[in-house]
Amino acid sequence: MSNTVLSCHNLFKQFNQGELEVSVLKGVNLELARGEMLSIVGASGSGKSTLLHLLGGLDEPSSGEIKILDQNISGIDEEKRCQLRNGSLGFIYQFHHLLPEFSALENVAMPLLIRRLQKSEAFDRAAEILQQVGLSHRLTHTPSELSGGERQRAAVARALVTQPACILADEPTGNLDRHTAENVFDLMLTLNQKANASLIIVTHDLQLANRAQHVMQLVDGVLCDATNRY
Repeated sequence: MSNTVLSCHNLFKQFNQGELEVSVLKGVNLELARGEMLSIVGASGSGKSTLLHLLGGLDEPSSGEIKILDQNISGIDEEKRCQLRNGSLGFIYQFHHLLPEFSALENVAMPLLIRRLQKSEAFDRAAEILQQVGLSHRLTHTPSELSGGERQRAAVARALVTQPACILADEPTGNLDRHTAENVFDLMLTLNQKANASLIIVTHDLQLANRAQHVMQLVDGVLCDATNRY
């Protein structure tokens, strides 16, 4: 079995703005190994989030190839793509996107319930991962009863509860103060190592980005190695 979890080759993405065609990605190449942690930096509007959405199968490239666990996601129908995405990837965003009417336990268990896992097993697994992120005392609390850092830790738990091969995080600490951001980042690093899940983090925070094994920069639509640059 290949050690590559996620890859893309010669990835292009254009958007039409009226009669104008805007090229955002211009031949991006990337290969991520199992357990590897990569951060992607770049100027605002450089296409970092667009790239992450393409890698996660949330949007279609204009051209190029994306593979998740050696499966070309452009070569399969939407149902199979959703199954592959939901079974292999976890997503963390700048805003937690927790459902306000549900408890932390219910929010974290939701991906498992959607898979039709038995409720008791889903809740047991959600409680276990919430304990790992330090929220065992907050299981019954709704998002409005949690602090910003607690809400983001619950979002991390939700991304990990399905035991994904790769986690895609888009500015996961961008809405937090420095101290809380570092704590959440520490948590992601620890769980990345413990679960051997690959991790791609898009961030504007160079201090946090440099803590990843590899740093890449998106410049003029092309991904460049920046590990020794910052």
